[in-house]
Amino acid sequence: MSQQEMLQNSGRSNGAFTEERRSRNRLGLVVTGVVGGSLVALYAAAAPFVAPALRKVCLPFVPATTAQVGNVLKVLRTRSGTLVDIGSGDGRIVIAAAKCGFQASGLELNPWLVWYSRCKAWREGVHRSTSFHISDLWKASFAQYSNVVIFGVPQMMDQLELKLASELPSSAKVVACRFPFPTWVPESTEGEGIDTVWVYDAKTFQSDLHSGKTRNMLEDKPDPYTRSLSVF
Repeated sequence: MSQQEMLQNSGRSNGAFTEERRSRNRLGLVVTGVVGGSLVALYAAAAPFVAPALRKVCLPFVPATTAQVGNVLKVLRTRSGTLVDIGSGDGRIVIAAAKCGFQASGLELNPWLVWYSRCKAWREGVHRSTSFHISDLWKASFAQYSNVVIFGVPQMMDQLELKLASELPSSAKVVACRFPFPTWVPESTEGEGIDTVWVYDAKTFQSDLHSGKTRNMLEDKPDPYTRSLSVF
């Protein structure tokens, strides 16, 4: 084999090696992009569900039963005006209230549930009398609402007492589902077991707050939890 042929063969070998290395680099970039994109998509999908669990006071999404929705509407049957559902989930309380004539709003941390609720309200034909907000209840103001529905958890109810008592109008009614407020005295109840709802009158619990009764009872109450009006 002549020297020229050897140089040509060597050049072809080097060219093939370079092209193979380029192909491997391109494949590596494609794989990296696919994996990175998958991780971003997974984070985007999971974040709305995981983030609330990282907060000090978490409202887990547990859909209201048909009996619970019925009990809420029953105790509010003589009421009207504005209504807010704290932790509105899939929007069933808000939509049912709108069908009964309320101008109803839902506060919910999970954006997927908020978007689902908005779509559901459109399908049910009550989008003009409903609104759903991605909102933290501790940062929201309740001064404009005459009716409040809350599916709370025990470790948040005492602080929520103080917030609602200081912000709601005196004509307001509060309906607690699953768990009652720790110091407020309900004016009535409806249902039984997990479907029980407790109804509270703002005049009564605001009077207790102004007299110091509510605050004193909360100070005397053993507190095994770390509570804060801040979400972090």
